[in-house]
Amino acid sequence: MAFILLGIITFIVVLPIILIIGYIIKNSMGMVNWEFITQAPRHGMREGGIFPAIVGTLYLILGTALFALPVGILAAIYLVEYAKENIFTRIIKLAIVNLSGIPSIVYGLFGFALFVIFFKLGTSIVAGCLTLGIMSLPVIITAAKEALESVPFTFREISLSLGASRWQTVRYCVLPYAMPGILTGTVLSLSRAAGETAPILFTVAAFYLPRLPRSVFDQVMALPYHLYAISTQVPNMPLKLSFATAFVLIALVFILNLASIILRAHFRKKKTW
Repeated sequence: MAFILLGIITFIVVLPIILIIGYIIKNSMGMVNWEFITQAPRHGMREGGIFPAIVGTLYLILGTALFALPVGILAAIYLVEYAKENIFTRIIKLAIVNLSGIPSIVYGLFGFALFVIFFKLGTSIVAGCLTLGIMSLPVIITAAKEALESVPFTFREISLSLGASRWQTVRYCVLPYAMPGILTGTVLSLSRAAGETAPILFTVAAFYLPRLPRSVFDQVMALPYHLYAISTQVPNMPLKLSFATAFVLIALVFILNLASIILRAHFRKKKTW
């Protein structure tokens, strides 16, 4: 009875997702093709494709990873492996929890005030990546911290007893076994960043820019904001175009998660416990 009940609950949770994806695929059929993916928008975004938006989204994902991953993983290593339990570390952990609960629109306003205005980076790729990186930090730190804590403490004891330094122990005895969990949290945070609209609205997104960026200080089109724009801001927009853009965005997030699953399986094969 318990297994049947759990199965029914799982089905109830998964069914709306399947219906939504199926509805988007049904309404985007005939619109998603090679021309749509590889060409720039034309005639006020009513024709052509979404190639600049795809490239802009990939730039933002890559920039977010470059900014957030080193800081997030190093912060988790410090909290688990080096920091002692005191008021300072408790404040850091409380700050991480609070950051994870802040709405994305607040991150957008913060990024606009700090990076766009104060640091005078303007509405640019670097400002958007920094904003998304800060937004992604809580998920990355929490996932990496839990992954590091899941590695048995005996691994550390044996390594230290053989004369290895603290960093050698972390590098060779802890991180390889924590990598699947770190990758999972990383890809989840990047998937969220790929679908965010509010933070990039203030810091990087361009309404209509049918060309690729020339530097990190240029604006870019991005799939989430492009979908919002063509769905609500452009009159007489073909409905299939909005659904096709949504399908491409979902496919991009799916590819990120699939890459995470493959990498996680690869690293789990190396576990000997």
